[in-house]
Amino acid sequence: MKIKEIRQQGHQALIEALGIANSLRFLQQVGAGYGDYTKERHQWLDQLNLKDFADYVEQQRKANLPEE
Repeated sequence: MKIKEIRQQGHQALIEALGIANSLRFLQQVGAGYGDYTKERHQWLDQLNLKDFADYVEQQRKANLPEE
């Protein structure tokens, strides 16, 4: 089966299952992104260390405690 046929059958299946409006909403949510996620992820992950992460978690925990 050619990719065009797969795409057409997939769209038809979505429309049958979800209706036109919800199919469009679904397709908007799963649209193709851009860039290189793996490369970009390493750019910010490589800057983190365990102490910084633990400090952040503690800060968030304290910020979300109920007031006494």
